[in-house]
Amino acid sequence: MISALMPNYARADLAFERGEGAWLWTGDGRRLLDFGSGIATASLGHGHPHLVKAIADQAAKVMHTSNLYRIPQAERLAQRLVDATFADSVFFCNSGAEANEGMIKMMRRAMSDAGKPEKYRLICFEGAFHGRTLATLAATGNAHYLEGFGPVVDGFDHVPFNNMNAVRDAIGPATCGIIVEPVQGEGGVRPADMQFLRDLRAVCDEYGIILGMDEVQTGIGRTGKLYAHEWAGITPDVMSSAKGIGGGFPLGAVLAKEQFAKVLVPGTHGTTYGGNPLACAAGNAVLDIILAPGFLEEVERKGRKLMQALEQIAKEFPTVFEGARGLGLLLGMKCVVPQGKVQAACVAEGLMAITAGDNVLRLAPPLVVTDSDIEEAVAMLRKAASKVAAEVGRAAAQ
Repeated sequence: MISALMPNYARADLAFERGEGAWLWTGDGRRLLDFGSGIATASLGHGHPHLVKAIADQAAKVMHTSNLYRIPQAERLAQRLVDATFADSVFFCNSGAEANEGMIKMMRRAMSDAGKPEKYRLICFEGAFHGRTLATLAATGNAHYLEGFGPVVDGFDHVPFNNMNAVRDAIGPATCGIIVEPVQGEGGVRPADMQFLRDLRAVCDEYGIILGMDEVQTGIGRTGKLYAHEWAGITPDVMSSAKGIGGGFPLGAVLAKEQFAKVLVPGTHGTTYGGNPLACAAGNAVLDIILAPGFLEEVERKGRKLMQALEQIAKEFPTVFEGARGLGLLLGMKCVVPQGKVQAACVAEGLMAITAGDNVLRLAPPLVVTDSDIEEAVAMLRKAASKVAAEVGRAAAQ
């Protein structure tokens, strides 16, 4: 008999009743160190007092009014994002998939309004992940995710990641633009080469096409910059943001330069919940912390500390790990053995990690993770790797 909750998730048998910082407690009192952050979403960890107070205070006033009326909390959050980024204007929605849908629509509409409606095709990359809607699945291009959902939405061309020659070969008379993740999160924590990102900006300028950046997972401080494209010293034309932007409260955004943002006139795009007072109160609280002096520098420092430890563990256990990769506090360990085996061993030691494509164990702790949290996580991971390595050794000896 089917469960009341639809069976589309392979859920771990863990249920949490409270959290504090980077730690979670199950109903039966077990304490685990959360290095998944709800898939890089709980940017301020669990129970952050400033975020909790902002949400509670706003909930006691007004949670939702819809976009039929002005929303001062959204106006403030939008202005703060504009002040801190390349963007001139912001559209708020509820999730990363919606942000990417909005970005795709904006890019296509901008070309149409410029008198080039034939330019609708978008170049995307192998290993990408842009969401679970029909259009974002097509942009993702993963055959497994697309199977069984009918004709694939037209207009997406996929080329190898970090391959500029392939990008140039794919540009044609119908090309509208390029969508890229600065780090492919679901695809295996694969960072783009910084020169590749700079070359993408240059080729978009050369051909008069639009550069869209998917920063759903890499944005809001995850890599040590507010947005990861800043490491390359470039700016996109449009950009999606979600996950950490609300600290765990559902919130997404499309940020854009004026010439692209202005195409979304009334009637072209919309949302019921997006940017409501409660969501934007959460977003403003997150920015209060992320934009505080020194915070992003600390994320970068902690990311380097964790990366050095992961590289050392990979050297110590070559039968378990091939190496470490990533940027800031979005890191991955390429596994030799099945990633699920390593993940299970980590949970047994009290460390929650998540998986990604390319047989990678992904580590994305809250941005407020402490040095002592990192040291405990490294000790847990080392113990887990040691047990997996011993199991590999026994199997080889048989």
